[in-house]
Amino acid sequence: MNSASKAGPVAIASRSERFHRWRMRKDKIARRVIALGGLVVIAAVLLILFYLLYVVVPLFLPAKMTQERLGEQLQWQGERTAFLALEEQQQVALRVDFQAVAEFFRLDDLRILETVKLSADSQKVAVIAADQGNDGLVAVAFENGKVKLFRHSYKTDFSQGVKQRRIIPSLDFPYGNDFREMMPGGGITGLALSDSDSELVLAAAASDGRVRINWNEKQENFLSGEVSLQRTVKTLDVDFRITAITLSENHRWLYLGDDTGAVHFIKIDGMREVEAVQVSDAAISSMTMLLGGISVLAGDANGRITQLFPVRDDNNQYNLRIIRKFKALQSAITQIIAEQRRKGFLAVDASGDLAIYHSTAGRMVLQQKLSDGVPAALALAPRSSGLLLLNSDGSVDLESIDNEHPEVSFASLWSKVWYENYTEPEYVWQSSAASNEFEPKFSLTPLAFGTLKAALYAMLFALPLALMGAAFTAYFMSPALRRMVKPTIEIMAALPTVILGFLAGLWFAPFLEENLAGVLALLLVLPVGLLIFAWFWTNAQWRVKEFVPPGWEPVLLLPVLVILGYFSMQVVGPLQDLFFQGDLRTWLSREAGISYDQRNAMVVGIAMGFAVIPTIFSIAEDAIYGVPKSLSDGSLALGATPWQTLVRVILPTASPGMFSAVMIGLGRAVGETMIVLMATGNTPIMDWNLFEGMRTLAANIAVEMPEAAMHSSHYRILFLAALVLFLFTFIVNTGAELIRQHLREKYSSL
Repeated sequence: MNSASKAGPVAIASRSERFHRWRMRKDKIARRVIALGGLVVIAAVLLILFYLLYVVVPLFLPAKMTQERLGEQLQWQGERTAFLALEEQQQVALRVDFQAVAEFFRLDDLRILETVKLSADSQKVAVIAADQGNDGLVAVAFENGKVKLFRHSYKTDFSQGVKQRRIIPSLDFPYGNDFREMMPGGGITGLALSDSDSELVLAAAASDGRVRINWNEKQENFLSGEVSLQRTVKTLDVDFRITAITLSENHRWLYLGDDTGAVHFIKIDGMREVEAVQVSDAAISSMTMLLGGISVLAGDANGRITQLFPVRDDNNQYNLRIIRKFKALQSAITQIIAEQRRKGFLAVDASGDLAIYHSTAGRMVLQQKLSDGVPAALALAPRSSGLLLLNSDGSVDLESIDNEHPEVSFASLWSKVWYENYTEPEYVWQSSAASNEFEPKFSLTPLAFGTLKAALYAMLFALPLALMGAAFTAYFMSPALRRMVKPTIEIMAALPTVILGFLAGLWFAPFLEENLAGVLALLLVLPVGLLIFAWFWTNAQWRVKEFVPPGWEPVLLLPVLVILGYFSMQVVGPLQDLFFQGDLRTWLSREAGISYDQRNAMVVGIAMGFAVIPTIFSIAEDAIYGVPKSLSDGSLALGATPWQTLVRVILPTASPGMFSAVMIGLGRAVGETMIVLMATGNTPIMDWNLFEGMRTLAANIAVEMPEAAMHSSHYRILFLAALVLFLFTFIVNTGAELIRQHLREKYSSL
């Protein structure tokens, strides 16, 4: 007996020690697992950040250019080359000299592949112009004032395999082998060429101020397919010295540069000068059209380049406007070459400086000193990845250009940009079109604005309902009713946002459009009606009040809400007839000048607010309900009313948790994709109008990422938008945490 009784406590103590040791091991394992989980989360967030940076950083890397000496040709020494062109694969080039001899040559060994004599007589070349449409058409003007057209093209031969591919050049005369009389008496100093599907236009200027336009309307024989030209000649005499000439691709405008630094804007129909724009105090030394034939680039003797294009005013009249001036080079601009597939261009000055610019970005991308000085001729590859230089000593250089994202700059992403065919600078997002002439518009400002607009209207709808509902549920509502209400609202958070977006876009948006006045009337009728009902309920001596337990009053409001909603929809008809000419939506458009889109910010705000309410409500309700009962009891014992206790004791104590709820709800609203994608028109506009749509950063990524070419500027800018969202949420959450900690310390003494 004694031994058994002594063994009992010892055994119990032994089991207790083993239990505590096992519990300590479990606690240690749990701490390490939780710590590891936290580290994994941090690592995952950092990996996301690093991957976004990995994709985005190349947007802002500087352009590079590397030079390779291809060899020398003694017969090319001096100023003998009038024209130089480079094919897309950078294997074959075309050279035309002033003796009217065209020759194709290989770049690897400078071997001549084919030679074509453009003129049978001894007439020398005066000037050569290439078609601005980049289709290989070239016009050669001779000293006698005649012009000949030819087209150079290149065919890729894979008969010997992909690795042994050959570039086969050819030169033909699509409009005949005859000479065209362009400037009787000769003296051509400037030439411009533009070809389209329906017209062929040649413009020439002489040293004595004569300007002639050879306008050819194309007529195709529907049986043979042959194209004939019906020519019209237009002339103009000017009293200034013409230093540069070019014409628009739509064949409406002719541009002349003079020796005083002015660009003359001439309407071809009627050959009359609209205006002269002074762009510099030095002579215009070079001029060309940017890709698309809308903007004209004028380089002057001071090394500055100016971009201009016609802008239509309120009277539907066009005026030539100076759009932007680019960083200047050291001396006179001798040549400007526009890129064939982007809104960029290349310029060379008289001191041998070469610079690459981009018009939309408004910046100089690259500047480099040419080692052999000013080249005798140069040609830019169609993809702008190579530059062929023929120097005066007969040497040939090939400059490899690494310039993937010239259109990206802080100004093009976040500032107003004056785009072609726009009447003023604007924030625009328009990333793609059907042709190379399109000017990509990558302004992130309207997307960021749309994100904030959608989040703002969603929070305006969600915050009052969620926070006030949380306060009432946690403090005033009956525990039995709370056990039903709280889970019901939390279940709403599990509803897929794609369903909410579907309902908002296909059901609620048309319903709101048809019943706009009734829905707006609810904003006035519901608060007033509920207050009136509450006043009567408090002051009336109704026996039914004895059967309503404390905290169950919200159940009585359900039929009141239905009645007030029905009343709002019924009374709005006569009110519209009385004040809004029968239709509020039409009145807003006609009288108030407020446009109305069916899928607008109001639809998004209500739908997204409905998605955010459960999150804010649940966290805020837990924070309020978690306030110690002793605080509220002490306040009530000191004579404070329940409302005073809620406002001055409960809410301040629960404010850190409530603030966290608001910030989490804001983060959800900012990052929401499907609701915004389906419930708004996805129009990237900057307008606070409640009845117009928007496009958010998240929705834009979802829409355009599948269509973006891998590693293109569009692709990387979409990742930049994701990085902006990431940084925004990180900054907001960090600031929210700091404020929450401050509130916790401030009210911890309560």
